[in-house]
This record gives sequence, structure tokens and C-alpha cells, in this order.
Amino acid sequence: MDMELLANYGPKILWGLTVTLQLVLTSALVGAVFALPLALLRNGPVAIFRYMAKAYIVFFRGTPLLGQIFLIYYGAGQIRGELTSLGVWWFFRDAYLCALFAFTLNTTAYQAEILRGALSSLPRGQLEAANSLGLGRATTLFQILLPQALIMALRPLGNELILSLKASALASVITVPELMQATKLAFSRSFDFQVYVWAAVLYLVMVETIRRIWGALEWYLTRHLRHRSTPVSAPSVELQKA
Repeated sequence: MDMELLANYGPKILWGLTVTLQLVLTSALVGAVFALPLALLRNGPVAIFRYMAKAYIVFFRGTPLLGQIFLIYYGAGQIRGELTSLGVWWFFRDAYLCALFAFTLNTTAYQAEILRGALSSLPRGQLEAANSLGLGRATTLFQILLPQALIMALRPLGNELILSLKASALASVITVPELMQATKLAFSRSFDFQVYVWAAVLYLVMVETIRRIWGALEWYLTRHLRHRSTPVSAPSVELQKA
């Protein structure tokens, strides 16, 4: 390892790593807040809300994330006057905020579809049983249906977080100083390929860390499924000769 190269560009790459984590974790958390209401609307009884939620999910899952980033970042510049009059141009002129907005919209659609599928897979009889007991809709959702759905959706949600982490490199195309952008800058000045090896190792470490955290979380949330009571065998009866 070239220690001089590490001393010159290591801090910048680590700062890019920090920006990457901020971008991915913030978008994932904000997306999680809106994913559940969107999933409920997608499964809801009101047709207009159901179709609107479906249109949102289909659009953001069916179009490339790179195209969504370009649409927000470069498209906002085409309507700068309108955005300025609304007082939101300060948001859309910032590359990081545009990338964060695009990532949030994208991951919200994916998380909503994961939750919708998990809720739809639950047995219908549970809802009918809750209704027969007189439980309210909120109680049924948050205390009966949602805990089961979250366990089923946990692994797909972890995969979505990993995919978002790897897709964060796309933010470099609009000059967001995340990990890949910092690596490209270091390579353009040093022409040493090992900076890309450093970036690959950092991505690998982050993915493996998420995988292990998700595995531990899944083990903790499903611990009750492993603690089954062991059946006790009936005591043996000895037959005595008369």
C-alpha cells in the first residue's frame, strides 16, 4: 500500500464514505416513514387512492434511478423561475439535496411494495377474527398484522437497503461528494488504480456490516419461534405379574 497516497487522499475518501452513509441512511429512514401509509393506500378500499399509490410505485420501480436523479436535478433548472417564486429553489439547486430527494422517492416505492406484499400474504382469517372481537382498525393493524408483516418483510427490506447503498454511487454523476465521487477525484489526480480497490473494500465492509446487523435483528425478532415447548412423555407403567 502506498502510504503517501493514503495520506493524501485517504481523508477525502473517508469523507466521501460519510456522505454516502448520510445519503443512504437518511433516505431509507424517511422512506420508511412514508412507505407504510403508501402500502395501506395501495391495499385500501378507496379506488382513487389505490390507483394513485399504484401509479407512484409503478413509476419509481419501473424507471432507472439515474433517470430520476437527472429528472429532478436537471429538470428543476428548467423551471427555476417557478421554483424561485415558490421559495424552494434553494433546495433544488443543491446537488446533495436533489440526490437525497431522488433516493427517498425511489426507496419509498420499493419499501411500500415490500410492505404491501407482506400485509397481503397474511391470512384473511386474522382480520376477520379481530373484527369479531370488536378490535379497532388501528389496534388490529399495529398490534396484530403489522408485527407479523414486518418479520416477513425484514429480509427484503435489508436487501433494499443494500441495493440503495450500492446505487448511491450514481449520485457522483451530479457531483455529490460521496464515496465514488471522492474516489474518482483521487484517481484523476494520482492515476493510481488502488484507490478504486480501497473504495471496493469500503463498499464490501458496509454491505457485510448491514448483512450481519440484519441477521442479528432477524434472529432476535424470531426468537419466539425457536422456543417451542418440548412435549413431556407420559410416565412408563411397569406391569407386575400377578
